[in-house]
Amino acid sequence: MQRTSDLNVVETRVLPTPNELLRVLPKTEAQAAFITRARQEIHNLIFGDDHRLLLIVGPCSIHDLAAGREYGRRLAALAREVSDRVLIVMRVYFEKPRTTVGWKGLIMDPRLDGSQDIAEGLQLARTFLRDVLDLGLPTATEMLDPITPQYIADLVCWCAIGARTTESQTHRQMASGLSMPLGFKNGTDGSLQTAVNAIRAAAQPQTFLGISHDGVASAIVTRGNSNCHIVLRGGTAGPNYSPAHIRETEGLLEKAGLPKAIMVDCSHGNSARQPERQPEVLRAVLDQVAAGNTSIMGAMIESNLFAGSQPFPQPRARLHYGVSITDPCIDWAATEVAIREMHAALGPRFRP
Repeated sequence: MQRTSDLNVVETRVLPTPNELLRVLPKTEAQAAFITRARQEIHNLIFGDDHRLLLIVGPCSIHDLAAGREYGRRLAALAREVSDRVLIVMRVYFEKPRTTVGWKGLIMDPRLDGSQDIAEGLQLARTFLRDVLDLGLPTATEMLDPITPQYIADLVCWCAIGARTTESQTHRQMASGLSMPLGFKNGTDGSLQTAVNAIRAAAQPQTFLGISHDGVASAIVTRGNSNCHIVLRGGTAGPNYSPAHIRETEGLLEKAGLPKAIMVDCSHGNSARQPERQPEVLRAVLDQVAAGNTSIMGAMIESNLFAGSQPFPQPRARLHYGVSITDPCIDWAATEVAIREMHAALGPRFRP
């Protein structure tokens, strides 16, 4: 019989089931309690009466666990200092969407050599998430592949659906079943309605194809995730964090019957892809908060130990420690200044 399937498949590698990996690298009772508490704090900050601002900050992607741990230790100490006005959550991004080709993240290629050992990548991802939680830092990541959450979502406190996938039905369905607060980014073209539609879809019960924790193909039935909000990240038309853009976003959310909860991504289109401009964007956002805006509930910054980015692929031995291999970032010194300025700017909000 003429073969008609798998014509372009070279190899099928069997992965451990989610349950098998969770048994090898379980979360502790202390970690579970911390995750639950952090998710509730984030919910209260977005939708409730917690007047702090949420800051999602950290490397564009994690490729070196040692550098990531050093960054986490520094961030955890600073987070404790500013916790009365700012709730800091560390970016722990393991999956990277590519416009054409490129490194797809630690889960897909943990050895940075094209070997694509996904089993090892999933193990490293769970290991690093547990390390960050043990520092007392809530965790944030982008969910890209719809199977990934079964392996790591129990260790994530906040997550994002990226600009390239906000319009995807698959990702809206996935979001409807996730257990943490979640931000949908506006489309790469700057479209706000795309994200608004995504929030509405994710809030509804959904049924879709997935895998169970035992690795069995399953119909996943969800109740819907009401903890979703919009993330403004600019687009091809330019930035979208100005007061006029915020008012437009508020209007669209109100028209859709959704809470006016807005996060501003200070990177990407909002900084014209110039990472050093992120603190400038953050200051402009804080000026709006100081002027009385109550819809802006948080911001996001791409930051690493050292500034910029480095070419990749290249031999791992030649990579510079603490420098991004994906999007360029601001360095730790600039990050610390920005966070302390953020804390100071929020002072009037907490004065009687």
